[in-house]
Parts: sequence; structure tokens; C-alpha cells
Amino acid sequence: MSDYVWGNNKTQFFYDLRPEVILDAIDLLGLKTTGRCLPLNSMENRVYEIEVDRPDSEIGSESDKFVVAKFYRPGRWTKEQILEEHQFLLDLKEAEIPVIAPMVFEGETLFELKEQNLFYTLFPRKGGRVPQEMNTEQLQIMGRLLARIHNIGAIKNSNHRIKISPVSFGEMNLNFLLEGKFLPPHLESSYKEVITSICNSSLPLFEGIKSHRIHGDCHWGNIIWREEEGPFFIDFDDMLVGPAIQDIWLVVPGTDHYGIEDRRVLIEAYDSMRSFDHRELKLVEPLRALRFIHFAAWTAKRWEDPSFKKAFVNFGTEGHWQGLLNDLKYQLALIQNSSTPDSNPYQY
Repeated sequence: MSDYVWGNNKTQFFYDLRPEVILDAIDLLGLKTTGRCLPLNSMENRVYEIEVDRPDSEIGSESDKFVVAKFYRPGRWTKEQILEEHQFLLDLKEAEIPVIAPMVFEGETLFELKEQNLFYTLFPRKGGRVPQEMNTEQLQIMGRLLARIHNIGAIKNSNHRIKISPVSFGEMNLNFLLEGKFLPPHLESSYKEVITSICNSSLPLFEGIKSHRIHGDCHWGNIIWREEEGPFFIDFDDMLVGPAIQDIWLVVPGTDHYGIEDRRVLIEAYDSMRSFDHRELKLVEPLRALRFIHFAAWTAKRWEDPSFKKAFVNFGTEGHWQGLLNDLKYQLALIQNSSTPDSNPYQY
């Protein structure tokens, strides 16, 4: 996976993206902007709600007056990787699965400010609320929808997207943190030991597990619930090739009795639309640990971005690294326990 270079002029252009540049980019696609441009909450990319001037005949609701523009962080994804995200969304939309797919202009979904090598795309605006909790019926709806997403995901290969594994999310991120000297020197050996042990203990659990296109970052913040239409899945920016359980555990991440029961309900509904391999349940804690490691490296790679310094004020402190190390040691104990016969607490 490529990433941007610190101090790169193109990266600085991304940090300082100006409204006139944003509006001109949208106008180039044949839309007529009104000048209203509202930044939306997004750490990875720069995302804006933009008002466009449309004939009254094209406006069926208030949302039709707006589009959402996403400007991709330079160097994070290649053109081919972004297009695979778009293709997955278009495949899901064609299958009438509730996602927000990119808008198409003359057969294209991805555009570029060539001088800055900055890719961008447009989405229709869809309002909705982020769910705070899900009842049994909603969990069943989510289970069936995830199964349908994965049915579509398994139809085509993704040749450019990252495949989640102990190597890609564990070892490679550990190497980045060590080589970049992000870790306190006195904790380096402890981090290397615990992350290496997590990867070595997790690797056998991935053997024989099928991977396919998945959302990859399917937490509640990437689900909006519309009162009359139900859930919509948004932000496939972190689309991965991986096992079904990666999307499932992020929807129902709890580890207590209630969390395990919610996951059972969701998987039972999932299984009615797509066969679920129950061996994947042993991947819940390995995947949780890999997410911790990946998030630390993800933040470190973007630390020169002013928005990250504001959002993660404790990142890089002694307390931050010691707390993460304790969390990883706890995860390692869970992984080693669940890898023994008949010891998986999630087995139904």
C-alpha cells in the first residue's frame, strides 16, 4: 500500500484545500454550484456537502439540492484501488442493496485535479441517523443485508485492495512503527514481542477461511438509519478483501453476554441468506487486535496532518503507548485461549 510523503507540496495542497478549488472541480463535471460548501466530518479524506443549482423538475426532495464531494488523501490509494471501491458500490447498488454509490458522469466515477494528483468523486446526499443501539429486528435486518453484501462481494475478485491478515495489518504496521521511531525506545522490544506473538498465534486461525470483497470498516458510524427505508451502508473507503466476520464483529463488537447474544442473532439471520462458516468466530479477537495495531500505524502515518494533531492529542505520549501495549497483551491472552480446542467463547 502506498502512502503520501511528509512535506510533499501535493499533500500540503490537500491540507489547505480551498472552497474555490472544490467548487471549480464540481463545476468541471457539468454541475452548477451555488457557492455553498460545508465541510463534513472526515479524518481520512476531505469531504464536503455542496449545494448545486438544479431545475425544479429535478428536485424531488431537499437532498436533491446537494451533492457530497470526497477528495481522496493523496497517495493513500492508487487509482485502481479507488475504482475497485466504486465498482463494488455500483455492483451493490445494481443488486438493490442500500448503499450510497458514486455518481456517474459520462461513464466515469473518479476524477482528478491533475496538477496536484488529487482524486475526487461525488455522491448523492442521503440523510439519516447513526444507530445508538439495535433491537432484535434491526440486528436481523443487518444480518441479512451483510449476507447480501458478501454474496455480491464474492462474485468478483479485487486484485488491488488489501487482504486483511496478520501480515498486512500486523507485521507490516509493526515494521512501520519501528522504522519510523514512533515507539518509545524502552517499549520497542515489548511491542515487537507482543505483536509478533499475536501474529504467530493468529495466523493458523486464518487457514482455510474464505476471503472476498467486504466493507472492511463496518462500524456503526458507517451505517445510517433512515426511518422509512432502514439502514444504508456508507464510506467504503476502507474496503478490504477479507472474511465475513470482519464486517460482522464491527457491527456487534461487544464481548459480554449481551454482545455475544446480539452477534448470535445477527449471524442466524445472516445464515438464512448466505452460509456462515462458524470457524470464523475464532477470528473475532485476532481481528480486534489487528485493528488496534493498524489504527496506531494509520494515525502515525498521518501525524503531520493538522486535523490529526487536533483529534488525537494524546497520541505518541508515554501513556498512549503504554495503554495500547496493555490492550495488546490482553488481546494476546484472549487469542491464545480461543485457539485451544473448545475454548472459543463465541462458538454457538
